[in-house]
Amino acid sequence: MTNVLFVCSANRLRSPTAEQIFSSWPGIETDSAGIANGAEVLLSSEQIEWADIIFVMEKAHRNKLNRKFRSSLNGKRVICLDIPDDYEFMDPALVRMLESRVGRFLSRPGSTVSRP
Repeated sequence: MTNVLFVCSANRLRSPTAEQIFSSWPGIETDSAGIANGAEVLLSSEQIEWADIIFVMEKAHRNKLNRKFRSSLNGKRVICLDIPDDYEFMDPALVRMLESRVGRFLSRPGSTVSRP
């Protein structure tokens, strides 16, 4: 089982969309959180420790993650997806972008995990 954490600012649009999309993939457990104060689910060190791989939506999220949770990130793989905050929850364009950008790092349904 691969634990995958998605992080955006407010945990209202991008990261919950990603969590929902990939939650149905076999061998993948998903969670999501926001890194900004006032997020629906505020990112915790427990979530970071749980995660095998962390996807952030923007470089600013990775920078804030490194500042706030440096000690919890020890050896964690953090990947920036470069997805701007321009989409609604489950927006078809966002779904396609997430599948394309995240999918290459995770096992596709019915296959094994690939490590680029």
